[in-house]
Amino acid sequence: MLPIEPLLYLSAFLFSVGLIVVFTKRNAIVILLGIELMLNGANLNLVAFNRAQPELFDGQIFALFVIVVAVCETAVGMAIVLRVYHFYGTSVPDQISELKEKP
Repeated sequence: MLPIEPLLYLSAFLFSVGLIVVFTKRNAIVILLGIELMLNGANLNLVAFNRAQPELFDGQIFALFVIVVAVCETAVGMAIVLRVYHFYGTSVPDQISELKEKP
């Protein structure tokens, strides 16, 4: 059986890459991808810790809820990004400084 440490390292790596992407990239779609990487790292962490007590399914159930929340977040986030791009012609959050839509 595979020890838990490599899974935790992989989880930390995924979360770190997602965090770096969120802080360094300027495109809203890429920022959403970074958030998804962070959620996948958290899911892997939950499933890895669930292996310590295999008779309980708490980690896997929490991971399932995180996946559902990630799907909803992606759908709403992409809808917002597409609407903002339609109105302002850009998907870079720094270039949007108005609260009203352009006529």
